[in-house]
Amino acid sequence: MRCVNCGYTESKVIDSRPSDDGLSIRRRRECLECGTRFTTYERQNESPLIVVKSDRSSEPFDRTKLLRGLMIATAKRDVPISKLEALIDDVEAEIRNALKNEVRSKVLGDMVLARLKNIDDVAYIRFASVYKDFKDIAEFRSALKGMS
Repeated sequence: MRCVNCGYTESKVIDSRPSDDGLSIRRRRECLECGTRFTTYERQNESPLIVVKSDRSSEPFDRTKLLRGLMIATAKRDVPISKLEALIDDVEAEIRNALKNEVRSKVLGDMVLARLKNIDDVAYIRFASVYKDFKDIAEFRSALKGMS
């Protein structure tokens, strides 16, 4: 690991501990050149998840993109970011546990909506309105009725 301060490539590990429910390891390091301490995270190299979109194009699963959409849906709502990150972790784990490397965007969206419904009703409707691309008020009403 390169030192964040001086760029030197040699460091010693001061402390290691599991992170992200055991999915990664957090290491505190000290540069052997300048003594700066910094943190690194190591994750197991997993095969990438591919999202197959409705037009049959595909793209790598992007946690950041999903988190951004969830943050927009929960804007001005009392939903901590930790809950959104846990939601994404849960969705990703379910896909990986199914031993799939590809997931259709519709399936992914449905998985997110099912979990979001239990977190915040308003965020659920906001996310659904973008994800399901409501064309008119009737589709919006139908989604609201489906919540009860």
